[in-house]
Amino acid sequence: MLGGTNSTMNLLNRICLQRDLKQRIANNHKRLYRTVYAWSHNPDLAADIAQETMAKALKRVNQLRDAAKLDSWLYGILINCWRDYFRGQRDTVDIDNIELTHNETPEHVQQTQDMVQSVRKSIARLPETQRLVVTLVNLEGFSYAEVSEILNIPVGTVMSRLSRARSSLAEYLLNYKTEHDVNLETPTLRRVK
Repeated sequence: MLGGTNSTMNLLNRICLQRDLKQRIANNHKRLYRTVYAWSHNPDLAADIAQETMAKALKRVNQLRDAAKLDSWLYGILINCWRDYFRGQRDTVDIDNIELTHNETPEHVQQTQDMVQSVRKSIARLPETQRLVVTLVNLEGFSYAEVSEILNIPVGTVMSRLSRARSSLAEYLLNYKTEHDVNLETPTLRRVK
């Protein structure tokens, strides 16, 4: 009789744990979307891949061995969905057609758009391996070890890719700043008396 009670309690505990994990997975939808959007700059693609990731994660929740590693497990699924998409498609996304809007002065809006475009172009110029690492570390805040687990690469490789990506971004953005500062010094309107 006591053995039956223990097995019932174990079953109830597993059901509660799975329900909790499913809720935690569902709570990550916005993060998944934001990450894919940072990679692709395409809201429809980001929504599709985030949704596919959620569906796969919810379907395979019983495969998660350590609930503490939910984030890295979930992002591992996200990476696989991202790669699967590009295995089937070879088209690129034109980030130049993305419009950004702000409720500020037109000059500030233009400067902000120019900077955002420059950052996006700089990130888009990075090789995919560096782009994935820099967005996971800098945008999503994963540790090097977590990124290593998500991408299934050594921690040293994560660190070297991140270092190269940051160096490239700094160079790209420094060139942008230099060009932008030159444009600011040249007045476009003159005062006439």
